[in-house]
Amino acid sequence: MAIYLDHAATSPLRPPVLEAMLPHLTANAGNPSSLHASGRRARKAIDEARETIAGLIGAQPREIVFTAGGTEADNLAVKGAAWAATPRGRHLITTAVEHKAIMNTTAILERANFGVTYLPVDRSGRVDPVDVAVALTERTTLVSVMAANNEVGTLQPIVAIGEIVRGHGAKLHVDAVQWAAHLPIDVNAWQADLVSLSAHKLGGPQGVGALYVRRGTQLLPQLQGGSQERQRRAGTENVAGIVGFAAAFELARAEAEAEADRFRELSSRLRAGLLALEGVSLTGHPEDRLPNNVSVVIDGVEGGDLVAALDLESVEVSTGSACTSGSTEPSHVLLAMGIDPHLAHGSLRITTGPETTSADVEAALAAIRAVLPRLRAVPGMHPKVAATA
Repeated sequence: MAIYLDHAATSPLRPPVLEAMLPHLTANAGNPSSLHASGRRARKAIDEARETIAGLIGAQPREIVFTAGGTEADNLAVKGAAWAATPRGRHLITTAVEHKAIMNTTAILERANFGVTYLPVDRSGRVDPVDVAVALTERTTLVSVMAANNEVGTLQPIVAIGEIVRGHGAKLHVDAVQWAAHLPIDVNAWQADLVSLSAHKLGGPQGVGALYVRRGTQLLPQLQGGSQERQRRAGTENVAGIVGFAAAFELARAEAEAEADRFRELSSRLRAGLLALEGVSLTGHPEDRLPNNVSVVIDGVEGGDLVAALDLESVEVSTGSACTSGSTEPSHVLLAMGIDPHLAHGSLRITTGPETTSADVEAALAAIRAVLPRLRAVPGMHPKVAATA
């Protein structure tokens, strides 16, 4: 059986979550917009899930909008808020290390004559709140900053950024997709107006997410159709998925404190084992990072080749974001952090989960030690290797 160490890409559905979902995939199936008994049962299940998720982030149930995932939540937040605020201005601020769901969305808005400022980050991937304050103008309507980076695990100073944005009057969107599985969220402490969440990053089903929308925040719907989700997101709700989302989120929060200590111990072993190898460097903040994330760059190999070689050894890891793993270009996140493009090609991300054991970590390290020399020995496998062979 493979050792799965790619929980930042997706965290497998947990058994209690599947158990909560099953009735809504079978006997309790119904359209929550229908008026008959099956419809009312479905509506009640969604209402209860909405209350659970709202309670876990310090929100009100009416402020939760269910979506088809984190990407849709990001799109709805950024496009929806930007278009709704055009009478006041057409300037947005984000960072150079955001998920592609943000980067590609802001690129589309730029083609629609919005101005977008991409803030730089330091070597650890953190944005300076002072840079946010400097970038704000009277035309700025939205600031979008991810809470925890999906590739290198770095945590952003969201509370400080929230204070700055609130004082200006713009809206703050936080992509908390990676953060939610491991750390508590308080939308009021963050002073966030919009927060994106995704179920499958915390042991829930794929294909369901949510957007927190602070009461009074104007949002232009991005899907046209029925009046679901208080007319903010048309389409029949994914009842089983929403129920699973709430169950997974509740379970993750209940276990988070104890699991964080265990994840840090596993990460410490991984980091020590990797950094003991020649040509390996840590990426991301050394301390202020997700407890389950270890990301490195490895000189002398291509990340994709290393992932493929480890897959043959039944160890499943990633080169970075699963959404861009098919690209031959180095990670935009690593480049924004000032990492040499040559090294950025050798990125490796290992993310542990609830089922990960110490034995899994040791087996993964053994596999990496075994395959690295083989990859480095192949002529032309990597530009620097070819030059020094």
